[in-house]
Amino acid sequence: MAKSLRCLVSGRVQGVFFRSFVLSQALSLGVNGYVRNKTGGDVEVVAQGKPEVLRELVERLHGGSPLAKVTSLRTMWVVDEPPHEGFHIRR
Repeated sequence: MAKSLRCLVSGRVQGVFFRSFVLSQALSLGVNGYVRNKTGGDVEVVAQGKPEVLRELVERLHGGSPLAKVTSLRTMWVVDEPPHEGFHIRR
């Protein structure tokens, strides 16, 4: 059964190809959802998939892209997220 997860990633995560990194990781895991920059410098990730796959995505987010420095990663399971098709970068 698919679940939804929302992550807020803080640190040096904008302007360092972090969204592209998240996109490639999500696609490799078969996750649906999106990633986008937030005002203030954080990056938001909304992902849908099997719980074990979403946990793997979170582990990969902790590491970040080669130029990124993740200092904080807050996650929450979401109940009312509408279904997403594919994974995209939102602007």
